[in-house]
This record gives sequence, C-alpha cells and structure tokens, in this order.
Amino acid sequence: MTGALYADDMGEGECALVLLHGFAGSHRVWEGVRKALPNALPKGLRIIAYDLPGHARSLDLPGAGKAKSVAQMVVDDLAARGIARYHLAGHSFGGAVAVLAAHLAPQSVASLALIAPGGFGPEIAGDLMTARAHARTDDEITAAVQAMFGAQAQVESGVVDAAVELNSVPGQGEKLIEISSLIVRNGEQGAFPRAMLEALAMPVHVAWGSRDAVLPPHQADGLPGSFIVHRLPGLGHMLPEEAPAEIARIIAESIGAV
Repeated sequence: MTGALYADDMGEGECALVLLHGFAGSHRVWEGVRKALPNALPKGLRIIAYDLPGHARSLDLPGAGKAKSVAQMVVDDLAARGIARYHLAGHSFGGAVAVLAAHLAPQSVASLALIAPGGFGPEIAGDLMTARAHARTDDEITAAVQAMFGAQAQVESGVVDAAVELNSVPGQGEKLIEISSLIVRNGEQGAFPRAMLEALAMPVHVAWGSRDAVLPPHQADGLPGSFIVHRLPGLGHMLPEEAPAEIARIIAESIGAV
C-alpha cells in the first residue's frame, strides 16, 4: 500500500473521464465499460479509474466511507496530475462522491454520469451491505455479491473472482465493515438536499435499474428538470458490471460524444 490515491491512468492530456466505483469495488469494476468506451469518446480523452480510500490499492488511506473527504482527495489528486477539466462517472457511493466533487470544483467538472448514485434518498438496503462486508468464505462472498446484483441478475464468474481477490487483501474485510457502518446509520443513508442537486450547473445524467436491490429505483423520481434520467428495465444495482455497454453509452452521452 502507498500513501497516494491509486489510479489506473490511461492516456495523457489535460481533460479526462474519471471513474469512481462503489462500496466493495475497485477500479476493476469499470473494465467492461472501458472496453466499450473508446470508439465513442472524443479523441485524446484520458481515462482515470480510481481505487477509492478503504479499497484495494488505496486500502490504508484516510477518509474511507466519508464521501466529502473522498471527493476532496479525488479533486486534489486530479489537480496534482495537471488535469484542469474532467467528466465524472460514479457508481453508488462513487456517485455521491462525484456530486460532492462537482460542488468542490465546479469550474473543473464538465459533466456528471451518476450510476445508481448514493445520497438521492434515505432508503438503502443496509443488510445487503452488511452481508457483503462480513463475507469471508468464497461461498459467502458469492452469495453476498449475488444479493447486491439482485435475484434476477446474471453474475459473471469474473465478477465473483474479483470480489474474492479483493477480500484477499489483508485488512480489506475489516475495512469494509468500517465503511458500511459509516454509509448506513440507523438503517438509512445520508441524502443530498434538493437545493444541492439543483445547484449542479453541468450536464447531469442519472441511470437506474428497475430491479435495484440496494437503492430503490424511485430515488430517480422527481429530480431537477435539467437532469436526464435513464431507467433501465430488468437491471439491478451493479450496473457497470451488469450492463457495461449500456453504461458506456450513457457516459458517452453525458459528455456529449453521442
């Protein structure tokens, strides 16, 4: 582990697409999306996928599970890399981080693609997150991953393998327990005030699966009129891995590439 926020940084330049994973994830959850993206992106756009604090190669960094602290770290890291302008795509907890980063650096954030984002309502399936945090054996991890995808979702074997590999990092299981207790308190998550969402001046696209088992799909209702909402029938919560091509399309649309 290092003292720096880990980023899988592909490309060069001062404009980037930044990918932020959710709880119990890593930069690897975006692999399918990244494979589907290149032909749709503007030429020369850099792609950066982070391991957020408390996860994988950023396991030991402070601020894990605290969305505002994580957002500040991302903004600071991008500034240190000399990236003056960027598009943010965030899934679940990473979606909440993206919203906060857009408030911290509105002059830098060109667009937001929020994929089943956290913070859009108090309801959250904390029991599913707790089960994932406490899972230790391969069978327990498999069952917890399936539950977070949703009963109807087809979970690829590589997704389970990645989750098992993540848990093999010393201290990762204990850190997930810590993070889940920060995200879910008294059975609820923190929610953004509507005025905070209305203040987002950049293009905002929101995607939600109709069978989301973690964050209820109705949290995509009644959003500010400037938001473009994509409702995805038959899909669950883990959209970057469930439907990478569709999420790539939505991200490309959010940055004006389609």
